[in-house]
Amino acid sequence: MQPLIAVPAIALLVYRAWSRKSLTPIGIVTAAVTGTIHAIHPWSVFLALLAVFFLGGTAVTKVKHDVKARLTLSASGSSGTEGPRTHVQVLANSIVASVLILLHAWQLAGRERGGTSQTCWSWGGDVLVVGIVANYAAVAADTFSSELGILSKSRPRLITSLKLRHVPPGTNGGVTLSGILAGFFGAFTVALTSALLLPFCTSQSSASYKSVELREGPAWGMKEKVIWVIAATIWGGLGSFLDSFLGGWLQASVVDIRTGKVVEGAGGKKVLVHPTGPSMHFSKATEIRASLLHSSNIADSVERTTSGEGRDLRRRLGEKSEKQHPELSSGEKGHEGIPSRKVESGVGLLDNNAVNLLMAIIMSIGGIVMAAWYWGVPLDRVMG
Repeated sequence: MQPLIAVPAIALLVYRAWSRKSLTPIGIVTAAVTGTIHAIHPWSVFLALLAVFFLGGTAVTKVKHDVKARLTLSASGSSGTEGPRTHVQVLANSIVASVLILLHAWQLAGRERGGTSQTCWSWGGDVLVVGIVANYAAVAADTFSSELGILSKSRPRLITSLKLRHVPPGTNGGVTLSGILAGFFGAFTVALTSALLLPFCTSQSSASYKSVELREGPAWGMKEKVIWVIAATIWGGLGSFLDSFLGGWLQASVVDIRTGKVVEGAGGKKVLVHPTGPSMHFSKATEIRASLLHSSNIADSVERTTSGEGRDLRRRLGEKSEKQHPELSSGEKGHEGIPSRKVESGVGLLDNNAVNLLMAIIMSIGGIVMAAWYWGVPLDRVMG
């Protein structure tokens, strides 16, 4: 990409993130590096896709800001307002595309060194391009779906449950019709941008090169471009569904028992869930009491723990726990320091960032495989 275009474009994106505090300082640096990687490629379309995803994501986040503040809680116990996004969140959405962009740039450079210059995208070749567009179509669909779906007046249903039971707004795996439609619209913005900016080859002769054997077929015309937009939109929308399934299964949705609201972790991290039953609390207090008193009589420790002296100990233990875990506010603890959270769904194996990354990997690689099958490109020549 031309530096005269790339440098100002990246600078504007960085300035916007800094001025609106949409990214943390490390997140801004990560975004700048990501933008630079996208600009290394000779085609301008990939930096444009990054910009469309970033600007679209921040726009929809602002739209639902007030609504989300009423419907969810943050891990600090306040209303669920969105803080600046972290470098981990930036990478979860863009690292797959960055790797594929570097691979495709290396691929084009190799052809040029071999005397076969390729400046346009041929029908039936360069399936890595499909993976890049698929990444941004899928993450855009997921962002639009999750951020705008919470505006729905109907309660979301858990997509991983057999009876599609109702769940609180913001639950991982919870879907609504408006959220689904918003997801497909997000994918469409990426698909349309790619159709407008990709350097399509307009004749089959200009599409041929030595390193890849092309399947017989048409060059890129209006019909093929329309098919491309439809296919990229559908594939990206399916990515939103995949993210809902993965989030519903692998990511724990934690609910505040008192309010019934979903608790969201800062920066897409896991939300801590502490014991809600008194037996576990007393067990831990008993253990500490026994160690403090050097007592071998556990029954005596239990008696002291449940006495007035024990209640004072529990209060002090709660204060100590709050110092060790400042993300737990008093509003997130039940009676006498007992937390008031429960897991609504999911096993808690992954956090939100890991789910997003896994979804992006599956949809990008899946898009490459599907394109290679449709165009008859052997997988061992994908990097040809």
